Amino acid sequence: MRVLLVEDDRSLASGIKTALSRASHAVDHVDTGAKALRFARDTSIDMLVLDLGLPDMDGIDVLRELRATGSTVPVLILTARDTLGDKLSGLDTGADDYLTKPFAVEELLARIRVLSRRGSALQDNALNVGAVQINAARHEVCLHGQPVKLSRREFALLRALADRPGQVFSREQLEEKLYTWDDDVSSNTIDVYIHNLRKKLGSGLIKNIRGVGYVLELTE
Repeated sequence: MRVLLVEDDRSLASGIKTALSRASHAVDHVDTGAKALRFARDTSIDMLVLDLGLPDMDGIDVLRELRATGSTVPVLILTARDTLGDKLSGLDTGADDYLTKPFAVEELLARIRVLSRRGSALQDNALNVGAVQINAARHEVCLHGQPVKLSRREFALLRALADRPGQVFSREQLEEKLYTWDDDVSSNTIDVYIHNLRKKLGSGLIKNIRGVGYVLELTE
């Protein structure tokens, strides 16, 4: 999942980025509201983690402008403002969740998992596709009940396809979900990961729609 982190505290941002990356998310980081709005406008993101105390504009104004564009991307506010009025303001402006600092990383990851399941086939964190079982919360994949070891990006790619079974994703769309702007991506990277997943989980799991992209289908 592609996450945009908007946080001007670089030390905190580094820690959050590391935690989210270990959880198989691709994380881009910006430190101002203006950068956040430009990034959200120009890049396809799956979630926004937004600080309110930004140096150039209030995070509430960032959220308001984002929603005014028609964006429905899930937004998790992450802030030191802990009054009821602040929480209500954030939620009423269009945030999907509100977490105050300091916080436990485990809670942040749990809240992100909850938001990512909205509209996803992984509503209960688990999805069975034939003999393959995918548990998003535990980052586990089993084949015929036996655990299968996947790399971080192999799991992220499988998760992206499993979130929307039956939907065809182009290579470019999958790259956007797996990589940030800072990553160096070769032209055949997605094909290599698809090949690895088919080898580990069966050739029929992910289908190639020639000239279009890849799809995970619930029926074999």
